[in-house]
Amino acid sequence: MNVSDIRMQVMWNRLISVVEEQALTLIRTAFSTSVREAGDLSAGVFGPDGQMLAQAVTGTPGHVNTMAEAVLNFLAEIPREEMFEGDTYVTNDPWLGTGHLHDITMVSPSFLDGRLVGFFACTAHVVDVGGRGFGADAKSVYEEGIQIPIMKFAERGVVNTSLLRLLKANVREPDQVIGDFYSLSACNEVGHRRLVTMMREIGLSDLDALAEFIFSRTRAATLERIRALPQGAWSNVMDTDGYDEPIRLAAKVEIRGETINVDFTGSSAPSRWGINVPLIYTKAYASYALKCVIAPDVPNNSASLALFTISSPENICNAQRPAPVSLRHVIGHMIPDVVLGALSQALPGQIQAEGAGSLWNVHLSVKPVSKQAGRRAEVLMFNSGGTGARPALDGLSATAFPSGVMTMPIEATEQTGPIVIWRKELRPDSGGAGRYRGGLGQVIEIGAMPGHELDFSAMFDRVNHPAQGREGGEAGAPGEVVLDDGTKMRPKGWQHVPAGRHLILKAPGGGGFGPASERDPEALAADLRGGYVSAGDKS
Repeated sequence: MNVSDIRMQVMWNRLISVVEEQALTLIRTAFSTSVREAGDLSAGVFGPDGQMLAQAVTGTPGHVNTMAEAVLNFLAEIPREEMFEGDTYVTNDPWLGTGHLHDITMVSPSFLDGRLVGFFACTAHVVDVGGRGFGADAKSVYEEGIQIPIMKFAERGVVNTSLLRLLKANVREPDQVIGDFYSLSACNEVGHRRLVTMMREIGLSDLDALAEFIFSRTRAATLERIRALPQGAWSNVMDTDGYDEPIRLAAKVEIRGETINVDFTGSSAPSRWGINVPLIYTKAYASYALKCVIAPDVPNNSASLALFTISSPENICNAQRPAPVSLRHVIGHMIPDVVLGALSQALPGQIQAEGAGSLWNVHLSVKPVSKQAGRRAEVLMFNSGGTGARPALDGLSATAFPSGVMTMPIEATEQTGPIVIWRKELRPDSGGAGRYRGGLGQVIEIGAMPGHELDFSAMFDRVNHPAQGREGGEAGAPGEVVLDDGTKMRPKGWQHVPAGRHLILKAPGGGGFGPASERDPEALAADLRGGYVSAGDKS
């Protein structure tokens, strides 16, 4: 069918609206606060060959870009002749999905008049998968929770009740987890219904012509940006806290002709703790960093991602099964800063400074004090430090980059368990000084309700290795983890907070950009008025 480019563009926009409604379904029906409040999810539509056509704007790069590869893994596992209308497939395999067991990926085939026309996929982080809980303490993936291989969650519309029984027997919050499974399935179902409605309305029997239009224009636009870049290779290294010893991340960015490769040779060996990163997750965030610099306004789909190749020998960026990977995001969220550091050599003066990088998530396991009545709960809270200063703007305060998740309201978090968030405020003087100031971190103070105590899983970085500035800018403030009596806590691992004590998290700030002596006096005065810096600070 021959249609005009304008009509094709309208259909492309319509397809994006389909996946946006798909994602909103997940947000509105999810049980986990990390999905409902923070948007820790992804949703997308794929052609019958498993190539991603469009993604929802809501979602993290780690979920979206791993999902783009994960769907191909589903198609390799489930034969076409075993796919039926009403099916939904599921996995949380870290190496075939999104990098750790807490993320559930679901894929559903979409049929029109008995013909397979595409797939819908979505991912969400669930509150618990059993095992040791969400933390770095496991020594292998087998300790980290229940593993779900690629399998059918539903066949011809009938849910696999045996899988649900296994889940209930292995997780601490079965109602929340099972609820999220149904939310994920509903998310894909809504996408399918809207796609079928769109295709019938427009008169499409398949998505082939639309896919060709999408991919050809995306590829051409991305290639145009790549051709404008300098040719060559640039390397960068960055040290992070690690668990019990520092971790070195090394990246070499090579631009040759019409492709860009990032190689992570030289990075530290896999850790014996759960901070390792499967390659699928490293690919996701390395590609995201390239896209932010090279083609941020070009839609993200299989055609744009195909021009970026990511490689690594076996190391912490390419950990092999059965390495523990529960906190793969802590190292994975540092990947963009490593890549951006290399690109800053190719594009001097154009790349932002380092930021807090990984989220300052905290998982709280709350319980009554011995022999007292009370409530048990598993509470996951997302927090962010500051982003790096940009070439012409200050960094963003308490903002998640590169993950992009939203701040979770304290009211919603407090409803999930017997906890009180006593303080959540910006952290003065935490942004690195510079011509443009790094974004501020934040201070969060958390305590259990009277008669309760809590254990918490620390998953923090930039405590010993703060975000570095760019082009003469200064480093941001390092993070701190303490109790309200001054007791220092470890930045990673499960630890105990006694009844009556409060946990205080001081999230790190972003690095500054350019010499601090060149900061606009009016900007400095505004910082002082706002309390972002104190009178003695050099910002």
